[in-house]
Amino acid sequence: MAKFIKLYEENPNPKQIAEAVNVLKSGGLIIYPTDTVYGLGCDITSVKALNRIAKIKGVKLEKANWSFLCKDLSNLSDYVRQIDSTTFKLLKRCTPGPFTFILPGNNQLPTVFKKKKTVGIRVPDNKICYDLVEVLGNPIISTSIHDEDEILEYTTDPELILEKWNNLVDLVIDGGYGDNIPSTIVDVTGDTPEIIRTGKGNIDLI
Repeated sequence: MAKFIKLYEENPNPKQIAEAVNVLKSGGLIIYPTDTVYGLGCDITSVKALNRIAKIKGVKLEKANWSFLCKDLSNLSDYVRQIDSTTFKLLKRCTPGPFTFILPGNNQLPTVFKKKKTVGIRVPDNKICYDLVEVLGNPIISTSIHDEDEILEYTTDPELILEKWNNLVDLVIDGGYGDNIPSTIVDVTGDTPEIIRTGKGNIDLI
């Protein structure tokens, strides 16, 4: 049975943030609000938790294309190879915001992702996400619970999310109704940015 807590984005309760972070640190899975759809996530350093998400999603862990949810761009060099100033300015312009950027990964990626040449970086414009990553001290692996085949309320209404995911995750954060439009994915590993998926976000910024 998953625990259900209510957090207000304008001023998330530090005690409840700490409670959610404790779940992450113990290898637990949480569902949390972002600036787009609700996300399913775990501590990037927990192989046990990563394997649980892979099983839920029906994918092999080493082939999973999940995002690293970061509080800002300050730790980019921990996971990403050096990027040029034009690319960095683009990231600065679009973050925090509803974009996922595909960037060249470096050799410091967690062991389970060592074979991946690229990494998706996400910096949501959401104070709950920021506080979770800030207190945890490293990125959260993030994958959307959005499924285009599902009834939309099941991915936007926190109480219905709890109903569906109650036996699969350890904690569901109610941060209010979520969106049903995912982030825009931009590949910046080539010479020019390429939009892989158009979602929420102002494309004119790219």
